[in-house]
Amino acid sequence: MNSRNLFGELKRRNVYKVAVAYAIVGWLVVQIATQVFPFLEIPNWAIRLIILLVAIGFPIALVIAWAFESTPEGIKRTVVADTAREHSRGKAWIYIVAVGALLSIGLFFLGRYTASRAAAEGQHAPTSAILQKSIAVLPLLNESGDPGDEYFSDGLSEELIAALGQIRDLKVIGRSSSFRFKDRKDEPKTVGEKLGVSTLLEGTVRKQGDKVRIVAELINAADGMELWSRTFDRELKDIFAVQAEIAQAVAASLELTLLGTKDTPATSASTKSVEAHNAYLQSHFYFARRNLEDYRKAVGYFNEAIRLDPDYALAYAERSEAWTFIADLSTEQRKEAWAAAKNDAEKAVAIDPNLAEAHAALGWVRFFSEWKFAEGLAELRRAKELAPANPTANDLLARVLVYLGQIEEAEKLARQAIELDPLSYLARNNLARILLVEGKLDEADATARKAAELQPTGVAGHRWQVVVAVLRGDGETALREAQLEPNEGYRRFELALAHYARGDRAAADAVLSEMIARDRNLLAYQIAEIYACRGETDKAFEWLQISFDNHDTGTLSLLIDPLMRGLRGDPRYKSMLEKVGLPMSL
Repeated sequence: MNSRNLFGELKRRNVYKVAVAYAIVGWLVVQIATQVFPFLEIPNWAIRLIILLVAIGFPIALVIAWAFESTPEGIKRTVVADTAREHSRGKAWIYIVAVGALLSIGLFFLGRYTASRAAAEGQHAPTSAILQKSIAVLPLLNESGDPGDEYFSDGLSEELIAALGQIRDLKVIGRSSSFRFKDRKDEPKTVGEKLGVSTLLEGTVRKQGDKVRIVAELINAADGMELWSRTFDRELKDIFAVQAEIAQAVAASLELTLLGTKDTPATSASTKSVEAHNAYLQSHFYFARRNLEDYRKAVGYFNEAIRLDPDYALAYAERSEAWTFIADLSTEQRKEAWAAAKNDAEKAVAIDPNLAEAHAALGWVRFFSEWKFAEGLAELRRAKELAPANPTANDLLARVLVYLGQIEEAEKLARQAIELDPLSYLARNNLARILLVEGKLDEADATARKAAELQPTGVAGHRWQVVVAVLRGDGETALREAQLEPNEGYRRFELALAHYARGDRAAADAVLSEMIARDRNLLAYQIAEIYACRGETDKAFEWLQISFDNHDTGTLSLLIDPLMRGLRGDPRYKSMLEKVGLPMSL
């Protein structure tokens, strides 16, 4: 067969048309796969498989087009076709090819547009800020050979976080996030990505007798390269000078590599007594463990630090905070603990009026203990003013603002707290609550689940997931989440809500009765919430009054609580808001 006859036969058998149509349709299929599959989270290997199958199918389609044709009687071997039928089938092919071509071109340009937008957003995202002005201080390793000296290395790590936090425009990650990498061997790049920083400060501490050796290294998170390193050999009595030297040296390196400014951190010691400082470090070590027994141990060491230095403002401020947690977790000591927290906070502010921690402690006491909301809010705003990049200052201020119905500012501050301390359980749990109040149920649920992942043993760690499920009418999910709650009292509260949402009144009544018998002094407000959900208004207000009389801090949620919405039309609701001192409406 000569070449002219071959090309003529290819045309007569529609091989050209099949080739063009297959190319356009195949290209359309590939475009759909590459544009749509990623949004459906279909793995990349599926896209590669489709591209491979399209390529393999091309020669097969040509062979089939040569050998067979479609007829009203089915697929048959190719025979000479009449002219009219060829003309009609030709028009159909033209329409198919045109539509396929238009779809393929449209998807192609859509893909290019979205890719360019993503690239542009990536360029304008806070990448430059993260890459140029951010650091995480990883826990310094204790190489003393004595596990009992771990409080010293941990304490030094935290003091470096505080010192670097004084550098203007430098993002410094908070303790709770940095310390999640203690005793872990993650690559610098992984740590940097999880914390959203470009540099890491790490090192070791060797404390032996009255000598201490500290090795500090500044690391580029992107490639693990060392930017700066120094070794400090000093006597323990010079620990304050060592801390100041490290902070100044790191600040100088940061200025050179990151900021290019002349800012320097404030590194003045809070006490001149080595013994008092040592006791403070021990107290803070226990305080950071976040449970009732260790709060009490921390108070004992704070007592020793203050005995050795009666003007130790930071020790007073943190002892005040420890007392507030003891008051919140223990009904037996509640009045005495709140009184002690008030005295310590006032003392801290009197000693050092410019100490952010002192104003934060006093604001917390004024707001949650004394229910003097305006005074508490003013003190917490002062704390944030003194330490704007402190995650705790942002988080505490967000907590009080949401109680007062100032939701938009509360959400903004809560997100700032997470940016500064991205792996903080408390900050994420607080944001979950704010989102729940705003009615953003999906986002609230996702944030609460992330918080529970960060702190699986956290008290009330599944509360917001249960509330979201109850508001959705999803009793089975509510029950599943309630069963995961680690705290017994809150588990009973969550189970009572979940069983009622499921329609199991008998189970709901049983767990509520147990809760009233065992938790009435600690969770009176939560009992009121259960009755409000059940539509038992009189009992809800009865338990609200008990909560008010107990000075239960849960009562402060009344204005914003979505579980209490059924009470808002009752005159007693506004009366209770007025008694508590909360705004009359959102």
